[in-house]
Amino acid sequence: MSPKQQRGEATVDLLLTTALRVFAESGQPGFTVNAVVSASGVSLGSLYHHFGSFDGLAAALYIRCMDMLCDDMVAALNRCRTARTGLRSWVTSYLRFTQDHRDVALFLHASAYSGYLVAHAEEIGAAKAAKFASIMDWLRVRVERGEIAPLPAPVIEVMVMGPLTEAARRWLSSTYEIDLAEAARHLPDLIWRSLRPEHEQG
Repeated sequence: MSPKQQRGEATVDLLLTTALRVFAESGQPGFTVNAVVSASGVSLGSLYHHFGSFDGLAAALYIRCMDMLCDDMVAALNRCRTARTGLRSWVTSYLRFTQDHRDVALFLHASAYSGYLVAHAEEIGAAKAAKFASIMDWLRVRVERGEIAPLPAPVIEVMVMGPLTEAARRWLSSTYEIDLAEAARHLPDLIWRSLRPEHEQG
């Protein structure tokens, strides 16, 4: 990699890191192009050069945050040999990640209905599909083996992620009283019971 490319990558990293910090400190109202430029010391022209627009920067930050979360969940799955331990590990890894990386989780949840996701829907969708592919493959194999209830992988994903995202959303909002550590004690078994094969029910 040439020195120019290295400088470019360093600038991209600085802008993304700064953007996340600005969002964490100022919330959605303070998450502006001027705030990021001011906090990073990078020129507006350089930001546009690397991301095309502020929406482009925000979309790239969303993909980076999503990659971090997905990589953590995939690693948790790959450490386990059985469907039961894998699903439990998936659940606990998501909750632990949310607690350990609050700024990242907050940006992901707050971005759900933001304009930059719509403007870059194709790019984000492709990145998400690539990251979730290994999770979908893991689920498909275990359904085929009869280790998980015979449901489509996307349905299983919803059954796992639905309770997790709602628990995280409530914890991040500080509007509800919810303890993620307590959720981590109960949700893994509850989710597993809803997905275990019929011969293990009862």
